[in-house]
Amino acid sequence: MGIMDLVRRIGNNKKEVKMKYKEAETDMKVQNLLEERQKSSNRRELERYLKEQEEARIKVELDKIHKQNNKELWKSKNMILKKEKSILKDDRPILKEKNIFMDNKINNPFLKKQGMFFKWKKEKTI
Repeated sequence: MGIMDLVRRIGNNKKEVKMKYKEAETDMKVQNLLEERQKSSNRRELERYLKEQEEARIKVELDKIHKQNNKELWKSKNMILKKEKSILKDDRPILKEKNIFMDNKINNPFLKKQGMFFKWKKEKTI
């Protein structure tokens, strides 16, 4: 029963941590609510506008960073989707290789109209 006790203790520890977290979260919510109630309505409105302006500034900065990252990605030398590198060009060595599957046309049963497990019956014409 040692393993079961260990599992129970681990479960209890997680429950205790969750309970402590919830208690701290509720305490923090109550403290913030009390602070907000002590402020005047004008002060709350001013803080709301300042917060909105800050969020807008952060969004603009993030947009600039995302655009710059996209430009760098498109200009990178290792990019597969570059226009200069076409998969249809003959500069790849695999395109110059001989097709090993088509070398034995005579021995290939499918090319001779034969199946792997059965033979084709030829129709007799009169």
